[in-house]
Amino acid sequence: MTIPVRIPTPLRKLTNDQEVVEAQGSTIREVINSLEHNYPGLKERICDEQDHIRRFVNVFLNDEDIRFLNESETPVKSGDEVSIVPAIAGG
Repeated sequence: MTIPVRIPTPLRKLTNDQEVVEAQGSTIREVINSLEHNYPGLKERICDEQDHIRRFVNVFLNDEDIRFLNESETPVKSGDEVSIVPAIAGG
């Protein structure tokens, strides 16, 4: 199934400046792997060497942070939207 994924500005150089790209998968992990297949280099900016989503990267399924769901094993379905959001430091 095809899922739209919102790409943050700092990563758009890897997606030919596209704000929204399409990825396939039934879980967040599969969607990220699909992104890597279509846009090489993207996964290493999202995931660490252990294949976990980096601390400073937030991934949302619709409006829910996947850290409060099932992390990278969170299922996705038709009509869902994934957003990748870099954490913003400061305060």
